Amino acid sequence: MAVEIKSKRAVVSKPPYQLYMAFTDMRNFVQFLPEDKKEGVTADYDSIQAVVQGFNIGVKVTERVPYSRIGFADDGAPFRFSLTLHFDPAADPDKTDFQIMLDADLNFMMKTLLGSRLKEALDKVVDTLVDMSEGRMPEGFDSYAGK
Repeated sequence: MAVEIKSKRAVVSKPPYQLYMAFTDMRNFVQFLPEDKKEGVTADYDSIQAVVQGFNIGVKVTERVPYSRIGFADDGAPFRFSLTLHFDPAADPDKTDFQIMLDADLNFMMKTLLGSRLKEALDKVVDTLVDMSEGRMPEGFDSYAGK
């Protein structure tokens, strides 16, 4: 069953090109993992792979539209999904109107269990990005990042 989930839109205090460049290289994601979670994670420019609770999970970049959009897709995950990050210019040229869109093939049970949680997770990612762009560390980030 195809499910489309859109995060909230928010204005991030970084210009589109800076956000785009941070997300375009999958190796950048590894630096945000706690040290104890980095084992079994491999990444290159186009993809990232990890073993999570015994499952091989991978994500690969499928599309790069400079400073505007990056598309990702599953590359060995328990269900098919694609994710698109949108970096739209805001009224202020030093800010970005940001949104995440997720398309996933979820069976009825997975949709029932995960549907609202996926929306909450996407919104949390957007909120965290906004907070970090404004110099605020999200609650609990220091302990999660192993600091």
